[in-house]
Amino acid sequence: MPDTVHVLNGPNLNLLGTREPEVYGRATLADVEAACRAACESHGLKLVFRQTNHEGELVTFLQEARGSLGVVLNAAAYTHTSVAVADAIKAVGLNVVEVHLSNVFAREAFRHHSYISPVARGVICGLGIEGYRLAIDALAGSAGSRAS
Repeated sequence: MPDTVHVLNGPNLNLLGTREPEVYGRATLADVEAACRAACESHGLKLVFRQTNHEGELVTFLQEARGSLGVVLNAAAYTHTSVAVADAIKAVGLNVVEVHLSNVFAREAFRHHSYISPVARGVICGLGIEGYRLAIDALAGSAGSRAS
């Protein structure tokens, strides 16, 4: 499993492409998965790609990622509300890159706070689905540094 990247998506991301395209773009979740699969393949990595609208299920997905190379996490609204998600990351010692399609700092003030950021390796926001590829590249690059 150390050659696996988990890409985990939170609530409403199943509606990508139709939900507020002026904010989130026109790419669908299937487009995101295809981009992530291509990025993982370019690094010789396996991909587990999941989406849920339920906080507890997202926590379970994080626990199941234990022992993997890392997690690309777009927790969506749970970013700003879920201590449980942050606690799951800490509890299992995950290497997480937090990703947001939109620039959360150019949006409503409540989106400026993240429970995930303090326990994440890094944060990418505002680059659309390209952010997922960059996060996978970062995790793949960390594999060599973790081995030393």
